[in-house]
Amino acid sequence: MICGNGALFRTLPAMSSSNPSKRSRPAAPAPSSDWHERAAALRLEGRAFIDGRSMAAHSGRSFASINPATGQVLADIAACNHADVDLAVAAARRAFDARVWVGQSPAQRKAVMLKWAELIRSHTEELALLETLDSGKPIKESLRVDVPSCAAGIQWYAECIDKLYDEVAPNGDDSLVTITREPVGVVGAVVPWNYPLIIASWKLGPALAAGNSVVLKPAEQTSLSALRLAALAKEAGLPDGVFSVVPGLGHEAGAALGLHPGVDAIGFTGSTAVGRKYMVYAAQSNLKRVGLELGGKSPHIVTADCDLDKAAMHAAYAIWYNQGETCSAGSRLLVQRDVQRAFVERLKPWAQRLQPGDPLDASTEMGALISGEHCERVLTHVEQGRREGASLLLGGERVRAESGGWFVGPTVLGNVSNTMAVAREEIFGPVAALIGFDTLDEAVTIANDSDYGLAAAVWCRDITQAHRAARRLRAGTVWINTYDRASINAPFGGYKQSGHGRDKSLHAFDKYTELKTTWVDLS
Repeated sequence: MICGNGALFRTLPAMSSSNPSKRSRPAAPAPSSDWHERAAALRLEGRAFIDGRSMAAHSGRSFASINPATGQVLADIAACNHADVDLAVAAARRAFDARVWVGQSPAQRKAVMLKWAELIRSHTEELALLETLDSGKPIKESLRVDVPSCAAGIQWYAECIDKLYDEVAPNGDDSLVTITREPVGVVGAVVPWNYPLIIASWKLGPALAAGNSVVLKPAEQTSLSALRLAALAKEAGLPDGVFSVVPGLGHEAGAALGLHPGVDAIGFTGSTAVGRKYMVYAAQSNLKRVGLELGGKSPHIVTADCDLDKAAMHAAYAIWYNQGETCSAGSRLLVQRDVQRAFVERLKPWAQRLQPGDPLDASTEMGALISGEHCERVLTHVEQGRREGASLLLGGERVRAESGGWFVGPTVLGNVSNTMAVAREEIFGPVAALIGFDTLDEAVTIANDSDYGLAAAVWCRDITQAHRAARRLRAGTVWINTYDRASINAPFGGYKQSGHGRDKSLHAFDKYTELKTTWVDLS
């Protein structure tokens, strides 16, 4: 899964029994050595990467990157601000104006990006370790989902470069009217901490394939993999200045990028609150284009006539995969009242299986929340739900506190009404709000009663009714009898306050290109 959606390579266990312990489990990765030993020996680069080289922040300031699983400092990260962003944007503009990237033939640019994708694959274990140390996610998932999905995204857009055709408008014999796509120029990309590599590839792939220069601002909690990604891009042959990384705090580096008059477009994934700021930044500066993939409170509708065993497995992973830190997570679990009790019983074995563990243990399926602050926020939501009348059916407590990290187990709140805060606000943790309904029409009405519209799902044996419900659901992605199935060639994004514009697929080019009409008089 993803904030956005990282399940391009993720596979669920095979269905053979209602008991998870009896299901066939995905093979554990076979690392070349103990991950703790490798982590201790890893050299971490925390400097910014600007105009083809690593450098300290102009101010000399830095901040600590913290391992969420231990609470210990991993590295010092350059605290970039407006001066560093100015430097990166100036380098990006020089490279764009000099046409060192966009001026290359499509075949040349494709070759560079394909080499970059292969370098990502050849450094899979290193990148996966960086991702796990920084974000707290299980090493198994970093290895089999995050790094492969990143490489696949870069490769897919590389393959698009020499396959996208322009248009000729049908306008009669007295004129020739062509419609061509051109890069916008300098793109600012701002990505979150839950899927740093995957979502970076969703921005970098189409923006660079279109011929733009890109300045990437990673989340302050997870900068390490982005910095390594930039070094691999240079090794692949991407010209200096075309791709820079400016780590830093959101209100400094992030705001500077959003307000910069030299940035032509912003691609942002993150919270709705911060997404609003980027709209304001655009209005206050140069009216730059802003593409937003924001929060979600996705409804997961389970009807009484569906395969409850299969639905329970998908519901468990829909909310507990990646510690629930997924914007498309099925956090509102709408279950028909006739089967609520039976459904909760089917969830319990999955909750037991997905208990948090050491992220560097290859058998762990659920890791640490990103920070102590976020852990406290998740638990506060649970307590608020109980005060409003919800009942705690599963979990709801911090676990593994002796590790020094921030872990919360799989949690289910029952007796939730759609007016409660736990049903309205994005918790971004492993907390499902169980809401009852009597008819599918009622479920759709409840599902649509939200400020968000990122994703939704319907479980129903009657495919006609499922299709009709899907058409009425106001969400960018609707799954029927599955959850979180994804591919790089299918667009991803939301309705309402879940944002606008789409990541992935050919539609992502719309955010990073301009359409030019050229009219030739043939009369």
